[in-house]
Amino acid sequence: MSKLLGGLMAAAVFSVAGWAHAASWPERQVQWIVPYPAGGGSDVIARVVGASIEKNLGQTVVVENKPGAGTIIGATFVQDAKPDGYTFGTADSGTLAYNPWLYSTLQYDTAKFTYIGGLARFPLMLAVNAQSPYKTVQQLIDAARKDPGKLTSASAGAGSPHHLALEMFKQRADVQMVDVPYKGAAPAIQDLLGGQVSAGFVDSAAGLANIKAGKLRVLAVATPKRLALLPDVPTMAEAGVKDFTAYAWQGLIGPAGIPDDVVAKLNADLQAALRSDVVQQKITAMGVEPMPMSAHDFKSYADLQREEWGGVIKAAGIKLN
Repeated sequence: MSKLLGGLMAAAVFSVAGWAHAASWPERQVQWIVPYPAGGGSDVIARVVGASIEKNLGQTVVVENKPGAGTIIGATFVQDAKPDGYTFGTADSGTLAYNPWLYSTLQYDTAKFTYIGGLARFPLMLAVNAQSPYKTVQQLIDAARKDPGKLTSASAGAGSPHHLALEMFKQRADVQMVDVPYKGAAPAIQDLLGGQVSAGFVDSAAGLANIKAGKLRVLAVATPKRLALLPDVPTMAEAGVKDFTAYAWQGLIGPAGIPDDVVAKLNADLQAALRSDVVQQKITAMGVEPMPMSAHDFKSYADLQREEWGGVIKAAGIKLN
């Protein structure tokens, strides 16, 4: 009986200590890891949202960039951090949905993160340059079927959302096109504009300026509904390619074991920031959609995306190591 009583008392002390920790968090600045270089879309979103949530946290949010290796460097840093709520980071579709299939071994485990909440998503769209002879998706499909493997598609790199959107397109539309990987979205769009490639999947943030300027012609958006940004552009389903939805999405994760109350507070502040007029205006001006989600819903979404894209990657036979 004394052992049982001692165990109950220890559990109670642990519970109170955990609650006290969460109730006092944060007592100092927190660190937001971005697995991309400074100045890119993911970095800008982190800084915009971080500036908003720090008002509720009462502490500074320091954004630190740890780019490289397809987000693996940043994700591994977050995984290995102390689970006290003072270090968390951006994880995207590559981190949580693609990499487990693209790489034979990973330095991190998607099952062991603390999932904090959804952040944002970048709609993907199939585009050609303004001088292209292709004015519809069907025209592009017809040309690809006439000369299998002749048409090329620019992407932001092997294993990027743009590359994998092409692989999904090839599978859903039953066509053969060649991926031409670049070191980032900017050089891919540059060659698309110059006519060095036939087409390309671009994300809304990277392609917006050239779309508005009339230099890129969007044939279809890979979203369930038409975009308010491009109300006259059909969805892939409307263009005849069914079961095709593709976003470059991201959310917030931390190392495994962050106290539940800390996660709940951070998620609440994150969702409040994403629903604020100031943050929404800044993000949507980039062509990006806020994606507020509970911690549970974000994990469920990431799990479903990992399953769906795993099917695409395995069917395409892609391995990056």
